[in-house]
Amino acid sequence: MITMTLAHLTQLNSTALLVPMLQFLAPQRLWLLLLIPALVGLYLWMVQRKRSRSTQIGRSMLDLVIPRENPWLRHLAVGLSILSLLTLTLAFAKPKDEVSVPRERATIVVTIDVSLSMEAADVAPTRLEAAKLAAADFVNALPEKFNVSLVSFAGSATTLVPPTLDHGAVTAAIASLDLQPSTAIGEGIYTSLAALAQVPPNPDDPKAVVPARIVLLSDGKTQVGRPADGAARVAKAQKVPIYTIAYGTENGFIEVGGRREPVPVDHAELARVSRISGGEAYSAASAGELNDVYKDIGSSVGKEKVDKEVTSRYAGFGLGFAILAALGMISLGARWP
Repeated sequence: MITMTLAHLTQLNSTALLVPMLQFLAPQRLWLLLLIPALVGLYLWMVQRKRSRSTQIGRSMLDLVIPRENPWLRHLAVGLSILSLLTLTLAFAKPKDEVSVPRERATIVVTIDVSLSMEAADVAPTRLEAAKLAAADFVNALPEKFNVSLVSFAGSATTLVPPTLDHGAVTAAIASLDLQPSTAIGEGIYTSLAALAQVPPNPDDPKAVVPARIVLLSDGKTQVGRPADGAARVAKAQKVPIYTIAYGTENGFIEVGGRREPVPVDHAELARVSRISGGEAYSAASAGELNDVYKDIGSSVGKEKVDKEVTSRYAGFGLGFAILAALGMISLGARWP
């Protein structure tokens, strides 16, 4: 353990030090850990010296203070003292951890496929109608300071609502979505990125860069327009992750001219889009699953990771070890003559 810690000491920088599973705000203080092997060595030397003296002169004065029959208690007390020193040193170096906190501001583009395949009834009452309800619930659950935009796409893509704090306007537009022919996932992404350029500045900090995410739901694959993979690369370059939802089942179909046309879900393209852009890929085969997916995405986009000092956690461990070590010494002292 000590060897591993010392090896990481060579990676010191001005802000943090990585040791197994830990980061520190004051990593230079970890050099104090070098005292621990020195103290352990000193203790082992004293134990060996005591044994040698006991062999030479029999019962010593130290044996009268700490009886021979309890050497394990003495070792335990020393071990707990060392653990206390270790954890208190870690606390002194100001350990930090990542915690999730609610974002104050962000922009979410809700991008929905309205191609004819969304008329399939494998998700009751239809894929589109179930998607409308779930998307509206998703928007309503977002923090009120989040700007939300709505983009629909089929053979082409349209920004129906530019980024706005008026979530009610977005849900009203979602309810009015209608089916259109063909599918252009790439165009849906490009239009979503263009919508982000319309985000109003933060009046409190006009120069602040507000994080943005695209949440794209589709049941098919690109038939017309620019490739989705290229659009995903542009999104990555703009630091806009895309959360994709492959929606529907493999048994979906629509009626075209009196005959059934299968419209199975294409997972591969949407998975590539999310991977390339740095987002996450989801799939949902029912209205309930779709609601769960939107809830999960809402939790992801609604929070951010920040560093938080956790000194008290390690100081508490150190105090606990110190108390146990003190109890061990008191137990030994109770047997003094």
